[in-house]
Formats: sequence, C-alpha cells, structure tokens
Amino acid sequence: MQRAAARALRGARTLPVRARSAGTGPPPRGLLYERHGEPPAVVQLKDLEVAELGDSDVHVKMLAAPINPADINMIQGTYATLPPLPAVGGNEGVGEVLEVGRRVTALKPGDRVIPAVNGLGTWRTRGVFPQETLLKVPSDIPVPCAATLSVNPCTAFRMLADFESLAPGDSVIQNAANSGVGQAVIQIAKASGIKTINVVRDRADLPKLVERLMALGADHVVTEEMLRKPEMKDIFKSIPKPRLALNCVGGKSTTEMLRHLQPKGTMVTYGGMAKQPVMVPVSAFIFRDVRLRGFWMSQWRKDHAQGEPRLRRDGMDRDSVTSMMDALFQLIRRGQLSAPACTQVPLQDYKAALENSMKPFTSSKQILLL
Repeated sequence: MQRAAARALRGARTLPVRARSAGTGPPPRGLLYERHGEPPAVVQLKDLEVAELGDSDVHVKMLAAPINPADINMIQGTYATLPPLPAVGGNEGVGEVLEVGRRVTALKPGDRVIPAVNGLGTWRTRGVFPQETLLKVPSDIPVPCAATLSVNPCTAFRMLADFESLAPGDSVIQNAANSGVGQAVIQIAKASGIKTINVVRDRADLPKLVERLMALGADHVVTEEMLRKPEMKDIFKSIPKPRLALNCVGGKSTTEMLRHLQPKGTMVTYGGMAKQPVMVPVSAFIFRDVRLRGFWMSQWRKDHAQGEPRLRRDGMDRDSVTSMMDALFQLIRRGQLSAPACTQVPLQDYKAALENSMKPFTSSKQILLL
C-alpha cells in the first residue's frame, strides 16, 4: 500500500500521454504548483497529461474536491508529508471510474471512488491512480458528502471510537467546533447518544453559528472566553464532565478546555490552528492524571492499510477501514451525517476559492466542481 501511495504521488506530475484512455475527450486540466508558497500565488490551472493506464490502475473522472487546511499547508510546504514537485493539489474528493486495467476486479466503469491515501492530487478533471489508493463509494451517497468523506468524518469517527470507551449519556468537549471535523463530531456523537460541548471563537455572526451547530445536534455551544467563566458549572448540572477532549487549536484554548476534563480523561490533539504549543498545568497530570494523545488520520490509514500485517497495538486491524466506512455510509443514509457547510465553486474560479478558504472565521468549506 505504501508503494502504491508513492506511485500515486509521482502520478501527480505531468506525465507523457501513453494511456489508452488519454485520447478520449478534451485534455484533463488541474491545479498545479511547481514551487511552495502562498496558494493563490503559486497554484495555476493547467492542461495535464494522463499517465499510462497500467494493469492495476484506474482512470478516474473527478467530480468534486474540497479545499482543506492540509491542502493549503502542503502547497505552503509546511505539512508533514509533501509530494514531489510539480504536484497537483488536493487530498480529498470523489470521482467516477472511466476505465480500469485488466487486473482490476474490485472496480468497474461507472463506480464512484474516493482517495484511500494522502497526496493523490484530486484537484484535476481526470487522473490515473493505482487501484490500492482508491475506495469505492456507494452511488446513493450524495456528491458533497462523498467529496468530503475521507478526511474529516473519518477523523471524527476514529477519535470518538479509539481513545475512550464512550457510552450514551457521556460527554465530549471540542474546540474549533465549526470546522469540518467539529461538525462531523457533533453529528456522529448525536447519533450515538453522546453529548457535545462545542467551543468556538467569538465573532460578529456568533448567534447564527450557534443556531447552525445546534441544528446539527450540538448540546452546548460556548466561546473560548466562556470556558473561563463560572457559568460553565451550569452546563455540568445536566450532563457529566467530559471524558474526552478534542483539540484542534492549541494555546490558551486548549488549557482552558482541559480544566473541564474528568480525572483520568483524555485530550486528543489533531490540529494546531493557533500555531501555539499545548500548555498543560502540572496539577492536571499529578492530581487528575489526564492523558494527552495525538491523532493523524494519514498515519492511521498507513497503520491499517489493506495487506499490511495486523497491528495489535490499539486492538484494531485492517478490517477497521471497511467497518468504519460502512458505519459512515449508514449514518449518511439515515440523515444523521451531512456534508459540512460548503460553497461550490467552478474550477476556473479556483483563486477566489483558495483565498476564501484561508480567511479567518471561515465556516463554509470551498468545494471545487471538476
């Protein structure tokens, strides 16, 4: 699987046209960057050439792909893993299979697929990818849901499942609650009977944001400033203190959120939007024995890749990928998990989409229509 992922990264380059399928339709286009820098300045819409369709490859027509913070960081050159340059941007999206190699049996033309690995370069109209780097998505999953499924909902699902044994009636506290992961946490927790305390930054349209998160199933929405106020005690008159805290911010937000965690509770850090370190009082370790963990969805996928040895460290194995995706599909079908608030943008308007995705207090995810 890791070798397949490496091939996929190399496939993000512009390659000679040797594919049987390359002659069908207009030449593919994609958002290419040849150097690292600020995305609106370095990303360009260019014609691409399709790589040769190998026996185990799949030719995909991309339908839609979101712009995520990790995509921005990759282009800036600050992410933990970077594709070789030049590269096509985008780690997430949904596409339709056009053609498959002769050894591909799990997919056929007309199937819908999403990435199974990072770095595929999804901001393109067409591409050829190794079959191991793709996951099949049922056709009844709406395009916006499928396009935004492989990163944020999977991250939310794993963090809710893997660090604490939560039962109906338990509670979780999270910051950046209006993010893609935050919205997925609210919905998945609601479907499981788990209460959520959702922390957001104060802003001009706060009442509107609170209303939207409550409509998703949030039990409480508070600002970072409210975390320090005595009124927080009122929340815990009706629900227990959280056993799990999910941190995507860092800095003071994390420290204040940690104060409300139960003794022996766990805080999982999966992002650092404030670009500040996680500060934890010594007393939290000594007197409350809190646990600090980290989570990266890309690493989880590597650890649970199909064909890899079973990993007993966390009690899971490669079958977890299938069971997780099936659970998410069922939530979507039942109307319990929807796509995050999004703005659909034609590919040619990519610069505006990139700029909007980088603005502060952004609650609407930019989705490129391909």
